[in-house]
Amino acid sequence: MTTTISIVGAGLGGLTLARVLHVHGIAATVYEADASAAARTQGGQLDIHEEDGQRALAAAGLTDEFHAIIHRGAEASRVLGPDGTVLLDLPDDGSGRRPEVLRGDLRRILLDALPEGTVRWGHKVTAVRSLGDGRHELSFANGSTAIADLLVGADGAWSRIRPLLSDARPEYIGTTFVETYLHDADERHPASAAAVGSGAMYAATPGQGIAAHREAGGVLHTYVELNRSAEWVAAIDFTDPVAATARVAAEFDGWAPELTALITDADTAPVARMIHTLPDGHRWDPVPGVTLLGDAAHLMPPSGDGANLAMLDGAELGEAIAAHPGDLEAALGVYEKAMFERGAAFYADAHEILDLCLGERAPYGLIDLFTAAPL
Repeated sequence: MTTTISIVGAGLGGLTLARVLHVHGIAATVYEADASAAARTQGGQLDIHEEDGQRALAAAGLTDEFHAIIHRGAEASRVLGPDGTVLLDLPDDGSGRRPEVLRGDLRRILLDALPEGTVRWGHKVTAVRSLGDGRHELSFANGSTAIADLLVGADGAWSRIRPLLSDARPEYIGTTFVETYLHDADERHPASAAAVGSGAMYAATPGQGIAAHREAGGVLHTYVELNRSAEWVAAIDFTDPVAATARVAAEFDGWAPELTALITDADTAPVARMIHTLPDGHRWDPVPGVTLLGDAAHLMPPSGDGANLAMLDGAELGEAIAAHPGDLEAALGVYEKAMFERGAAFYADAHEILDLCLGERAPYGLIDLFTAAPL
């Protein structure tokens, strides 16, 4: 009898799982709330690591397609002081250990590698009901339903599937990233473009910083990083872009104008991304017929690992299912054991990296990180 596999969420982790299952001749359906693949932008640039993200893409048979979308030269990194002084400047060494790609491009090659109809767009989950024997019924906002023998929550921080396994909820950690973009930067914002350089730029003091990445097409994508209370964030009206921009920029009074221009000259309205995490080492007892991957399973502070871990989760789950035909519980046991162990270590790393970026030693903690042995 055919096993019905339902994946909730068409992010990188869910799509990697669907693709690896397809490579092994196993069908799956991905349910996504967005109306289409073009319904919203997919975020910025990602560095894809040799040991997890690239490994997952190899399992998906997409290494050549991945190489075709790499933003060459973007692995360069620099650290600046608030006055614009260059404290560290590391060129792209050409190693390819962590090449940069746009999240949207990466998602596209995964979507293109799936059979037509694999992703069901416009299917927002509104309820999940256990039917017993490991089977679950999904209800969607469009009025339709689906029944799954295996249900995989790949639906991010605010997962609708997680409550089947765990009562843990994400909590705000006291750090907010405010996102901005500058377009045609070399022509329209040359001083900021020069400050950012050819890859990533980090400028920080304890409790706050500005991080920017150069993306293809002359785009500077910036995250203004602030250790601030939820009340401080709530007091800013982000529906008023001019006032919100002025309020955020005021936190950087006295900083070099080429750095503050990444905020004040932005071509997009500022968007606040409040950082939430699940409890460190989040795990659950086995539940027949359901599991999680990516941020739904192990939401942690941003450290450059989230997308990579989600893809590796998807690849390893797909391989475990293929290796245990007819025995979903054995497959889930193998997958979850490895994922829990890996996640516990990465929680600690993520907290440490955030502290190096914004802690008492900023920016020198970050310089120590960049100049230490390769990650």
